[in-house]
Amino acid sequence: MKFKILKALDVAGLQVFDPVVRLICGENPPEQFRKILLFIGIPIITFLIFIGIWTYLAPRHTTKAGEVPTPGVVKNAADGIWVFHVRENQKAEDFLLEGPAREKALAGVQARIAELTPLASAARTKLGELETASKSQIDQQVGPLQEKYNALRKQTRADEKAREEALIAQADSLPIGDAKARDAFLAKVSEHEVKSGTEKQALKDFKSTIDAAYADKFPEMESVRIQYNAYEEELQYLSKRLDYLTEGNQSVKISEGQSELVDLQSAFLTAEGGKATLKAAEKVLKQEESIARIAESSYSRPWTFPRQIVRSVACVFVGFFIGSAIAIPLGVLCGISRVFMAALTPLIALFKPVSPIVWLPIVFIIVGGFISDPETAFVHPAFLSSAITVALCSLWPTLVNTALGVASVEKDHINVARVLRLGFFSRLFKIVLPSALPLIFAGLRISLGVGWMVLIAAELLCSSEGIGKFVWDMFNNGSSQTFAQMFVVVFVVGVIGLLLDRIMIVLQRSVSFDGAPTAI
Repeated sequence: MKFKILKALDVAGLQVFDPVVRLICGENPPEQFRKILLFIGIPIITFLIFIGIWTYLAPRHTTKAGEVPTPGVVKNAADGIWVFHVRENQKAEDFLLEGPAREKALAGVQARIAELTPLASAARTKLGELETASKSQIDQQVGPLQEKYNALRKQTRADEKAREEALIAQADSLPIGDAKARDAFLAKVSEHEVKSGTEKQALKDFKSTIDAAYADKFPEMESVRIQYNAYEEELQYLSKRLDYLTEGNQSVKISEGQSELVDLQSAFLTAEGGKATLKAAEKVLKQEESIARIAESSYSRPWTFPRQIVRSVACVFVGFFIGSAIAIPLGVLCGISRVFMAALTPLIALFKPVSPIVWLPIVFIIVGGFISDPETAFVHPAFLSSAITVALCSLWPTLVNTALGVASVEKDHINVARVLRLGFFSRLFKIVLPSALPLIFAGLRISLGVGWMVLIAAELLCSSEGIGKFVWDMFNNGSSQTFAQMFVVVFVVGVIGLLLDRIMIVLQRSVSFDGAPTAI
């Protein structure tokens, strides 16, 4: 069992956990403890030090979006993103509920609203009391400072005006053509400007002290405010659920529509006269169409971050497969033909360094020429443009590695194939490609990593619903909450990139014959 686990860790490129398995099995505990400390303990300590430095430095730097979020704030932002996703899914389910299930959900929502309403009211009252008390306390602290600031500003303006008047009076008496006197006057003007700048900076610093006092947060008040906001957000969410379980529910709408349809059909059956009968018939048909539309309708769900993650991963794999489908055949041809390699080398050297920011607009325009109506298209042009951009930027490592792998096939293998009189395709699929697979997968691993990095920029530029679009929306919002959510994206992108890399390591190790360790 131990060796099976160790083999699995080796294939997955997770040899760092080998000492843990060996320690559990009782194999040389001192040595395993040393390795655990080296490969697991030290990285964990380093990460904790990083978190500590981040926690210490973040509140000490203020931006236009507020303070740099601490790890705790980022965690709360991540929780908020997940809660929003869960709530949107719940509203989508509520829209489709019917019968006893709808009644049960409706009763639960009404009970929760009845429970939260007094709590929110009490929190609102307490928050108002704390705001009044904090305002009074701040006024007591800031009042004397504000009076001093007003007096200082008044005195500064008076001094500046007096100096200007003195300079004007002196300028009136300056003799024409006296260079020495005018140079002395220039020195006094310069001295006046320097002094005015110093006084204004002193006023600005004093005002910053007052602003800092106003911005001072009282922990108890902030705690109550957070709790009150949480109550209000949940009540707003529950009110939406209440709507989707009553008037906005699909089954309720259909039931009401069918009831109205019965009345219209009765009116149609009893209608007299050609004009009245025609009008009644049109109303019946219109109501039937309305009921059919409601039956086919679904909840209009916004793009939540988890859904955008799924879309981004799908996009990067589409681009990765497109790039691989281009790179592997070209790489094979380059590896088996020097002429083909010589022909493609200039193109590889020319297009390999091109940035995704350059490729994307070109691809977007070309794709837009094929897809005139994005709403009715099988695939959205922004998604396809992002995938093609990923392919164009990530195919080069696979192409180069494939060419190298094919060109490096041992001559003895080729000679054996000739002795056995194997045809071209038999040699290709039985000898060349199997021998080149380790290098091909090494290129694929690099390509997938490059594609994942390129994708975020591509989605950001073309507004394709994915992680890049989420980052752009949060950046444009500019609030402290969205600032923290951008930090969440950093960790999510890193974790997904790590998982994609692990997947490629497993595939690479599964086709490696030499048992060489895979680079981390």
